[in-house]
Amino acid sequence: MAKKEHVSETPATQLLKASKVVFTEHPYDYLEHGGALHSASMLGWDPFHVVKTLIMQDQDAKPLVVLMHGNRKVSTKNLARQIGAKSVAPCAPEVANRHSGYLVGGTSPFGTRRAMSVFIESTILALPKILINGGRRGYLVEIDPKVCVTLLGAKPVQCALAD
Repeated sequence: MAKKEHVSETPATQLLKASKVVFTEHPYDYLEHGGALHSASMLGWDPFHVVKTLIMQDQDAKPLVVLMHGNRKVSTKNLARQIGAKSVAPCAPEVANRHSGYLVGGTSPFGTRRAMSVFIESTILALPKILINGGRRGYLVEIDPKVCVTLLGAKPVQCALAD
């Protein structure tokens, strides 16, 4: 196997490798609060194909993961209705870090510290490839979006709001 420059392993890449998922690494210069729009522009990708991993919680403070297009926001009202929750809200960064085991800005849905329900905006599944966080800031992996369903049991929802 040829040795190529890559980012050291994360719990996310360990899980992807152990599950025989084909992925390509895309490191970039991380910008605090730059988000998916920054990484998309750094890597020359359409932000619609860059998927952000959001740690949210329901009314009982039960954490959940939402996978959303980089240039869309989550309608927490629509999401709550679709998953049968009274309400859904983003977790505070330190709470999100605790649930996921990753730092906000480097959160991957793969290899999280805690098992959480995962919800994916249904239109993401129609894309041929996506970029999603590989478990550290400034590091995305390119995968088939269906991996989110097969590996994480992500349930499709429709809760996107245009940015």
